[in-house]
Amino acid sequence: MIPALLAALCDDAAVFPPGNAPLAYAVRAYGARRRVWYADLAGPLVLPAAALPRLAPLLPRGDAPLPLSVTFPDGPAGVAAALAHAAALPVELRSIEVAVPGEARPAAFLEALAATLDDAPELDVYVEIPRGLRQTAFIEAVAGRYRAKFRTGGVRAELYPDEAELAGAVAAAVAVGLPFKATAGLHHAIRNTDRDTGFEQHGFLNLLAATDALASGVSEREARALLAERDGHAVASWVRGLDESRARRAREAFLSFGTCSITDPLNELTALGLVTAPARTEGSTS
Repeated sequence: MIPALLAALCDDAAVFPPGNAPLAYAVRAYGARRRVWYADLAGPLVLPAAALPRLAPLLPRGDAPLPLSVTFPDGPAGVAAALAHAAALPVELRSIEVAVPGEARPAAFLEALAATLDDAPELDVYVEIPRGLRQTAFIEAVAGRYRAKFRTGGVRAELYPDEAELAGAVAAAVAVGLPFKATAGLHHAIRNTDRDTGFEQHGFLNLLAATDALASGVSEREARALLAERDGHAVASWVRGLDESRARRAREAFLSFGTCSITDPLNELTALGLVTAPARTEGSTS
């Protein structure tokens, strides 16, 4: 089944590029997956706030509330309205993910964000940390209040941070006890070069191993090497070797990542021996 180390690691971002699944399909697929053996691998369905008005007719009556994380790519301006909309739907709003607009500075951004959350004190809030010179200031400002979201790729090569940049961001977050999720670009378990685009892509298992290393006091240089490692068996061996304490600490730091497919990570984790599918019996399905 799904080991605790990997539980809820994969947030379902099917509607985002490159998957671009229609909303109705994504909702239906999420519901169907609740009944499969690997259901515990998935976190919430991730949707942009703009999708909420189209959601009600797609939610079957009698089903359990749909777990959601809602993104706000333009900043906190629309958060309050979206929270009110979600409250009227049969959904379980677990978190929101808010980008920093323009050249906003930490204090002004966090003040604006806090003003939208008066009625949602228990909601998990992710702040998408800007890259570049503002990164450290935002990490320090967000720590102790919210969670971080790091962008690890996208539709253009320059949207992928290299090993040094990503290791530095994770090291800074770990140092101040700031839990984070990752978004975009983590299409495979292991570091790779995309055959179609030529983009250098981080592996989500590499990121998990590097997070464990940094949380264990390993240097950023060694974390960079783990992010760059292309030997899947070596990375899987590192992850497999985590004892219960280290596994818990690593996942308390690296909470999840967004993926357009749940079965693709599942298949790669199975091939690497980190997940074991249940034995099939005659007449069984999935």
